[in-house]
Amino acid sequence: MNPKIERLIKQFARLPRLGSRAASRIVLALLQDKTGRAENLANALLDAVATIRPCPNCGVLTDVDGGLCEFCRDPSRANGQLCIVRDLSDVWTLEKSAVFHGRYHILGGLLSGVAGTMPTDLNIENLSDRIKNENIHEIIFALPNTVEGKTTQHYVMSVISATPDVRFSELASGVPLGGDLDYLDDGTLSLAFDGRRGL
Repeated sequence: MNPKIERLIKQFARLPRLGSRAASRIVLALLQDKTGRAENLANALLDAVATIRPCPNCGVLTDVDGGLCEFCRDPSRANGQLCIVRDLSDVWTLEKSAVFHGRYHILGGLLSGVAGTMPTDLNIENLSDRIKNENIHEIIFALPNTVEGKTTQHYVMSVISATPDVRFSELASGVPLGGDLDYLDDGTLSLAFDGRRGL
């Protein structure tokens, strides 16, 4: 196989949920396409890498240079609710289902001894300031129902537990043990949000 094609396949295969077989099909389709799709993809990717950054407040990706994302700028989102999630895909899932209308905070991972993820690796440092500055009265944990998710939830609660007048809750029924938000349908996610339990 051509070394350049092999290198491209290896890069695609490193993406989440893509194996070498799927990566090979994607590369083959792109290289044989005559409509300019490969060049458009490359240009869009280069543009995104050059301009998109995490929001300094919540971690959501934005193209506003040094500025806040759409959720942090939107005054209608300042309803006193802050939903803590693992990553951006969880934000997209919640937005698609339209079950949450407050603001988000992306941790950027979960505590894990196996993976070597420590508290300093997570986006936790500014949480207490956000709660105070944005008049947050409810923290909603929408983390995976796994050992790592529960460990992370308890750690985050211990860090911000001294904040007065803040209620903690977590998603209720419908989130199976070991489940990720990505795999829940909108109805199940809505039930889990509406029936969230206090902590």
